[in-house]
Amino acid sequence: MNPMLTKYCPLFFAFLMMCAFRSSGQSYGLGFAGHEVVQEKRTGLDLSLERPMCFDQSFELSFDLSFVPGQADYFGYIFRVIDQQNRNIDLIYDMRFLENKHFKLIVGDKISDIAFDISINSLYKHWHNLKLKFDIKKQELTMVANGKSYLQKVSLNKSCYKVLFGANNYKDFKVKDVPPMRVREVKITEGNKTNFYWPLDQISGVRATENIGGREATVANPIWIKKMHHDWELVKTVVIKGVASTALAPEKEDLYLITTDSLITYNITSGQFSGLGYKSKKQQLLGGNQSLYDKGTKRLFNFYIDQKLVTDFDFTKQTWSKPYISPDVITNYWHPNKFYSSADSSLYIIGGYGQYIYKKSVFRYHVPDSTWESVGTKGEFTPRYLSALGVSKKGAYILGGYGSATGQQILNPKNIYDLSFFDVKSRTFKKLFELKPKKEEFAFANSMVIDEDSGTYYALIFPNQKYNSSLQLIKGSLTEASYELAGNEIPYAFHDIHSFADLFYCPESKKFVTISLFHDEKTNLTTAKIYVLSGPPELASAASPELWLSKNSWLMLTLGALLLIAFIVLYRKRKEKLHQPSVVGQKTVPHVIEAGKELEKPETLSDMTSGQSAEIKNAILLFGDLQLFDRDGNDITKYFTPLIRELFLVVLLYTIKWGRGISTEKLTEILWFDKTADSARNNRSVNIAKLKTILEKMDSCQISKKTGYWKIIFEEQSVKIDYSQYLNIVNSKGEIDKQRINELTQIIHRGSFLSNVEYDWLDAFKSEISNEIIDTYLHYANTVKIADDPEFLINLANYVFYFDQVNEAAMIIKCKALVHLGKHSLAKTKFETFCKEYKAIYGEEYKQTFQTILE
Repeated sequence: MNPMLTKYCPLFFAFLMMCAFRSSGQSYGLGFAGHEVVQEKRTGLDLSLERPMCFDQSFELSFDLSFVPGQADYFGYIFRVIDQQNRNIDLIYDMRFLENKHFKLIVGDKISDIAFDISINSLYKHWHNLKLKFDIKKQELTMVANGKSYLQKVSLNKSCYKVLFGANNYKDFKVKDVPPMRVREVKITEGNKTNFYWPLDQISGVRATENIGGREATVANPIWIKKMHHDWELVKTVVIKGVASTALAPEKEDLYLITTDSLITYNITSGQFSGLGYKSKKQQLLGGNQSLYDKGTKRLFNFYIDQKLVTDFDFTKQTWSKPYISPDVITNYWHPNKFYSSADSSLYIIGGYGQYIYKKSVFRYHVPDSTWESVGTKGEFTPRYLSALGVSKKGAYILGGYGSATGQQILNPKNIYDLSFFDVKSRTFKKLFELKPKKEEFAFANSMVIDEDSGTYYALIFPNQKYNSSLQLIKGSLTEASYELAGNEIPYAFHDIHSFADLFYCPESKKFVTISLFHDEKTNLTTAKIYVLSGPPELASAASPELWLSKNSWLMLTLGALLLIAFIVLYRKRKEKLHQPSVVGQKTVPHVIEAGKELEKPETLSDMTSGQSAEIKNAILLFGDLQLFDRDGNDITKYFTPLIRELFLVVLLYTIKWGRGISTEKLTEILWFDKTADSARNNRSVNIAKLKTILEKMDSCQISKKTGYWKIIFEEQSVKIDYSQYLNIVNSKGEIDKQRINELTQIIHRGSFLSNVEYDWLDAFKSEISNEIIDTYLHYANTVKIADDPEFLINLANYVFYFDQVNEAAMIIKCKALVHLGKHSLAKTKFETFCKEYKAIYGEEYKQTFQTILE
């Protein structure tokens, strides 16, 4: 092929690919972890790891920038450029000064004349294009931000440069101060030609693809924004005594968990978690209760249909307006749908299930006069539960569910897939259309998110015929029977009336929120799991390379193909002219490859990660969620039923903690206290046999009773158990050093001990482990002077707060270390936060002052 076509055809195909991918959405870029994580976990982007970038003429670095909202510290390095003379040129965001010039360009050891500002709220909500021009002819740097230019005279020569964003470990230019930012569309232009282009539009990996010259960049601790729009993040797990319900205040982005004794709040933006105890008596919540927040009146309601009870919460007085009548019979209305109608100031409750009957009833509670009404409705509506409801101006959309035409559970119950609209004014149901499931049958989480302007909705579906289920977000149309999968799946333990899931949307942060509740009747504990996904969600087809041709993509491909054809036609005409006889002899410029230069073998992902994140095999992980991996590295936790899981844990912990294991009598007392001796014996035999089968998938790990006690027999060299490693560390306090502290941190970094399970007998283990971790950290902290390692001590204090948010010793350590680093305002903020939390927990003011703790 002619060199010209060889040169430009790939560019056309790259253009086509970029158009196709961009058409699927603009949610991409690289997020940077900053001061909110320890130094080793902060994000860095190196455009020049393998070799510096060399330029013979003026060049320009450009990129898009935005900030992550809700963080405490935004100080740090946007980028650092280093020339061959070891001179650094840095763009820094400095949050300490108030003269409205937070962005500063540093040249060497001096602050240049280039300083500017962008509104912090605008940085949260929008992308901003920044350019730094290196003008060799004029000997000046030009910074362009939001269309404004800022100049700085500086000596510039033809040189080679290191280009680094965020954190880096390069020689004497190491940087760990990183603002919580997002970067995309990084380009380097020389003259009028773009030589390098990193869109940063990946979903995973530690290599950033470069689309023109094939020069990959390396990323440390990447936070891929596209991944944040595709993968749900588990942000909080809470275990609550008794039953609970949930609601969201969208204007504050506060997710509420309504419990028997307190109102728990999790803020989606900041991640702050707090509890507000009731000043009235406990609310004796009953199974099947639900809650709803109306953003118009800013009122939080809780209701229970069987008692005709609607109670609302007074945030000032911290009281509920009405109490429950307890005890009461089991509800007849599990999983109904609900919405608040501002048109008539009423709460509407639709459908539900109870006593083997599916419901089609509609109840109306008129808030101003506190009256109930059973609404007579018109139109077709099949009795159901497990439906999704989304409110609109004139009523509500109701999608799918599970039920039967007669309402009788014994008469052909099945999954329902129609989308209906309930009109409040006419009290009429109207069926709009019916979906066709693409794979297995499914039901719906309780709510859906409606966007009437675009005529679309989002809802959560899940297979309702199995316990180990999963929630999947879908995007559908309000006008036609079509839907697409969006994002990845969320694990969901579905045990019918004991499980509940809901979907919310936060318009300010553009985040979707999923919460799942699972109530264990045996322990009377509810486990709540909160997941967050950045919007707009990545459609499953957009996230899969093999399915990237969306509807819009075909339009762009067609346009691109026409452009390519036009280019070829013009090229051939030009070629015909060039082939005409010429008076001057033409010289052919040969394509030269330098001898002795072989192509370098590219560094692969496995090369970079070897030794850092080896595959987990033959392991039992107890910190964070319980996980077991077999000899081949497969996760076998899914084979545990709730009872087998508890049996395994009680035997394992008694074995590791005390060595001897657990007696049959004690095991029966814990697990089968409500059974007769024969029944307990049969249950024990059956479940131990099942446990043996599961453990056979691991090497050197089995359950035994050879000593007269039930024990888990394992070889420490063959089976990795993080709890055993943990005990080795905390039981050697006299030998604790920084390396051992880091090993401890690595273990607990997965989460608190068995965070996804709660048993009465386990409370003592959890309490003891929390105290041991705190004591170990503080024991080591007392051996280190603040001046010797203040950053490490700050991180150490943060881990103590993870287990005890009002630990006085950790607060003092952190404040002193922050003051030593010159971060006085952060130290004062931490102290004030501590005082507020101290008062909330203990009901009294913290006695010491800020100055006192620093002495």
